[in-house]
Order: sequence, then C-alpha cells, then structure tokens
Amino acid sequence: MQFRKIVTLILLSIIIISFGGCRSTQEILQIGEAADANPGPCPRAFALYDASRIVEFLDDAETFSNVGFTGEFQKVRSLCRYYGDKPIEGDLEMDISFGRGPASDAKATVQYEYFVAVTRKNIGVINKKTFPIQVKFPSGENRVTVTERINKITIPRAKAGTSGENFEIIVGFVLTPEQREFNTQGKRFRVSVGQS
Repeated sequence: MQFRKIVTLILLSIIIISFGGCRSTQEILQIGEAADANPGPCPRAFALYDASRIVEFLDDAETFSNVGFTGEFQKVRSLCRYYGDKPIEGDLEMDISFGRGPASDAKATVQYEYFVAVTRKNIGVINKKTFPIQVKFPSGENRVTVTERINKITIPRAKAGTSGENFEIIVGFVLTPEQREFNTQGKRFRVSVGQS
C-alpha cells in the first residue's frame, strides 16, 4: 500500500513538472501570433536555371582541361511568417557547391556574387539585392559546399488576404553574358571537375 502511494506521488510530480515545463517554455519564448500556423503558403524559392551555375574557363576554349573554378546552387530552402496584414517575412537558406578544375590557379580563395530577388509571380521583380560570397578551398581539396543564410526578406502585399503563393524568391549567380549563354544552352561542367 505504501509503495502504491509513493509511485502515485512520483507519477503526479512528473505530470505536473511536464505540464508546468511546457507552459513556462512558452512564456520564456513569448510565443505569440507567429506561432500559429501560417494562413497561407510561403513564396516558392528556387535558383534561376540560367544563373544557377558558374563556370570559369582559362581562355575561350570550353574544354574540361580549361576549367578553372565552378559553382552550382544545390538546394534552396525558405521559411516564412505571416503577421496580420503586414508584409510576409521570409528566411532563405542555400547550399552552394564550388569546385576547382584542372586549369585553376594556385589561389585557395575565390569570390563570386549572387543575387536574391523577390518577384511577383510571372510579372516582375519587386526587389533585388546582390551579396558577395568568398569561398576558401582547404589544402588538397577540390570541392567545397557552403550554406548561405539570408534573414528577414520582406515580401510586400497589398492586404492581409494576399497569399505568399503570389510571390517567388529567386536566386542565382551574377554572370557575364557569355556565362549566362553557356548555361542557357544547357552546357555544364559540374563542381566535381577537379576530382580524380
């Protein structure tokens, strides 16, 4: 009988602590309206095909032996939050892989630029910003993947009923006309070109 009372008291204590912990965790985190499920979907986020890759050649010959450095967007992920009738707020995370080809020079660091654009779906660009990205290749490595994060992207909307589905977040490398044409034609040397 005594044993049953002790087990019952222990179980009651665990239940009280569990429920009390949940409530205090919510209070500590100050969970408000953003904790509710979004009333609409997030804007689609993706890398623009024509700008999703970059390939540097030593000279004009588009051959494997002439490839210097390459880069390619691998994954683009987004998360968004709705706050009443205010603009939708989005966060972006991108995995970008870089490679060193046979014609790469001795430098271990290269720098590129990429853009993030918020667009009205199938209509036009609302806002576009360019970011630098510096890539360092560890000694003896020909490939490296970095994760870039962009926080608090503002997606404007006219009223609370406007869904994030009406917008897109598009990313890509800042390219020369020749590099863009190379991509448009579907040509490619993947980031692993320098690997044996």
